Amino acid sequence: MKTSQYNKTGIFMPHFKGERLKDFPQALDNVLHKENIIYYDGRYQSTDIANHLAAATKDELSRVHSEDMIERVKMTGLFEAALYSAGGTIHAVREIFKGNINNAFVFTGVGDHHAGRDFFGGHCYFNGAAIAIALLKETGIRRFAIVDTDSHHADGTRDIFNYDKDVLHICFCHQDYQDDYNNIIDVAIQYGINDEAYLHKFKLTVVPSIESFSPEIIFWEFGYDATQGEYGNKGLSRNCHLEILNMIKASADELCGGKLVVILCGGSGRQLATYIIPRIIANLTE
Repeated sequence: MKTSQYNKTGIFMPHFKGERLKDFPQALDNVLHKENIIYYDGRYQSTDIANHLAAATKDELSRVHSEDMIERVKMTGLFEAALYSAGGTIHAVREIFKGNINNAFVFTGVGDHHAGRDFFGGHCYFNGAAIAIALLKETGIRRFAIVDTDSHHADGTRDIFNYDKDVLHICFCHQDYQDDYNNIIDVAIQYGINDEAYLHKFKLTVVPSIESFSPEIIFWEFGYDATQGEYGNKGLSRNCHLEILNMIKASADELCGGKLVVILCGGSGRQLATYIIPRIIANLTE
């Protein structure tokens, strides 16, 4: 098969903090050589200015977050990292709708789904997906799906999109809840669940919901903290996330021309990150 028949995948590498990503970008050596990978660097190491990842601007942040919240994030000491984490998602969607790439993986150091309009927490300072959606709406894009498989409830994303009928928000967390009028679905995931049961819930809820909603782009808030041994351990194996991706990607390919943004959320283990993330990116390229 020729390279042109593969997806073009963007990897967005902003500034990041913490132990879990210390092996990156070196851990991507086996995929970065692919001709259909485009690498965008926000760490001032890119020799190609066209592929230099920019930080989110104050004007972009203000599409979603309050002035007071932006000022409070400035005092955390992680403001720059937060700007680049959000900037990665914003840059990714722009490249997708320009036709330069089909899908993207966005590394985040301090984002995404616990940041609401006027609050932040859980190492999420700005909500990159929400900002990107707000900017896309200004270009005429109208239907968006967010699938969140982080172990914890996406309280920030829900705060922003709770009454936005243009956004389908599906969260795998601690409760079962459904609001068909506002396109909100929560799926309870009990501790000790196995891969088979988790993927069965996913297939029964996410796949038909996305198909019915017919989004123009899909965001996957990917947290590996539900993996065995992680702080949000629900019982998943490290390979379960690849199966989740396969279902989301199939929906994106069928419904919206492959437009999919994978945003790294929860997870702390360095070894798990090094194992899971390169495999997810490799699957995105196929």
